[in-house]
Amino acid sequence: MKNIKAIIITLIVAIAATFAISGNFTSTSPKDAFGHTNSIEHKTYPHQEIDLTERLEDGKELTVNDLRRGYKNGAFTVTQVVQAHLEHIEEFEDTYNAFTFINEHALQEASEIQDRINKKQSPGRLAGVPVVIKETVDVSGFPSTFGWEGFSKEAGGIELMPQVDAPIVQKLKEEGAIILGKTNMPAFSISATNANTSWAGETLNAINPDFAPGGSSSGTATAVSGNLAVLGIAAETGGSIQNPAASQALIGVKPTFGLVSNTGAAPFAASTRDVLGPHARTVADAATMLDVIAGTDPKDSKTEKADAHLPEEGYAASLSEDALEGKRIGLYGPGWRGESLSPETKELYDRAIQELEAQGAEVVTDPFAGSGFAEYVKATGNIGYDALVYDIQTYLNRMDPKGEIPTVTELFNQSETKPWAAGQPLQNFDETELQMNLQNPEQQPDLDYFFEARSKFQSYINEVMEKHDLDAFVYPQMAAEIPPLEEGIHQPTAAPEVNISGQPLVTVPAGYYQSGTPFSLAFFGKMWSEADLLAMAYDYEQATQYRDIPVLESESAAYAN
Repeated sequence: MKNIKAIIITLIVAIAATFAISGNFTSTSPKDAFGHTNSIEHKTYPHQEIDLTERLEDGKELTVNDLRRGYKNGAFTVTQVVQAHLEHIEEFEDTYNAFTFINEHALQEASEIQDRINKKQSPGRLAGVPVVIKETVDVSGFPSTFGWEGFSKEAGGIELMPQVDAPIVQKLKEEGAIILGKTNMPAFSISATNANTSWAGETLNAINPDFAPGGSSSGTATAVSGNLAVLGIAAETGGSIQNPAASQALIGVKPTFGLVSNTGAAPFAASTRDVLGPHARTVADAATMLDVIAGTDPKDSKTEKADAHLPEEGYAASLSEDALEGKRIGLYGPGWRGESLSPETKELYDRAIQELEAQGAEVVTDPFAGSGFAEYVKATGNIGYDALVYDIQTYLNRMDPKGEIPTVTELFNQSETKPWAAGQPLQNFDETELQMNLQNPEQQPDLDYFFEARSKFQSYINEVMEKHDLDAFVYPQMAAEIPPLEEGIHQPTAAPEVNISGQPLVTVPAGYYQSGTPFSLAFFGKMWSEADLLAMAYDYEQATQYRDIPVLESESAAYAN
């Protein structure tokens, strides 16, 4: 795939920048507003007032508040910021392959947001913030590929073109975010470690390209960690927000199931486990994004309880550098899971525990000991995928209100390769069950057993928290160092447990292994406790400041060396 990289970023930036200078932008339809990152040409662009590379070399990563201040005082414009990020993408995309599609209208949209700012209109809480969206989430005018060659026109498959934005994208656009493009993921999101099965090729880790980027939100993590965007939308069914975030020294928020609508996202387990959440470089930025995307969606019954659980002042306003003071924190141990930590992970975790205590937290060792939780988890298994066919059909119905897209059954029949065939992403699914469900894709299977298990998981966790008077749990996000790009698996300590239980989790950088790969903590707790978790994560982040800015290397520079 790399040898045909020729994207249209050059055309996007050069032509759009010319329009931006002349002030002749007009609003156009976003239909087919994309260019796959397959053909970058290099070009010198018009002068810009913000030098992103210089900022990074000075140890300054852009935050949402930086952008707000800069736009307000006129230090730079939205167009300049977006152009700087597009140039950064052009320089490094050939190497890191974070994107599947680039928004050709990004600079036009930036000019329109700048016009609102100039006119002192309310531009939105994310006005002018460059954002990336995981490939799984529908953006009108961008193909939806599931990361699979069978649904990629460029790879010779069938093209699916959403006619409407996912609700989460609608919210981002309403608040002025500039969507730079969609990001890479493994086929059907089936890898918690990397994107190596994607039709678009593998994505590299911005921190260390020799190691796995985390999956399945690989491209979003690389784009945000590599400063190709400021914020990103990730998705998780069994670790896919938290793993890439932990692998690339980011804040990842895996929200309570039902806090953020998952409608309009290519599903893996939409009825039971799929969630959408932020990737960010700071806790404050993650909280700001969650303020925008959280809440009840009238068309998504799964979110009916969300508004009742939103913090009155918002997530960002709830952050405090004293949040850990007096908090009782449960620690990882065999009562939760029998899996032991690697020696270096244990060493890093022990240091993190001391840092939590230094912030005033009290820790409780292995609070699940004797609870029977680990045994119940093992007996239950990794459940909740029964409605895959139904969820895909429901997704297709929303994607095209006109009903012109074939049914999921027809799509699979048209595909030369079946996704459940040997070597394909769904090969471990029961083909007989899949074929049976494909006969009636509008029929949702009985999921009572899953929600009974969810209730039981929550009961175990809540009882342990009450018994020990706990405010949250803080675990090492990974049981061992992240693996190399081409081998091994990422080993999260709280997935699939929090995915089955539906409870929230926040990752925060907590240091680095001797190899230079990131070590991260996972804060998690009761349903709807995002505000408390983010506040505690913020306290830890501010006290430790472990994230280092990655130094990216372009493909041409690598060849020169």
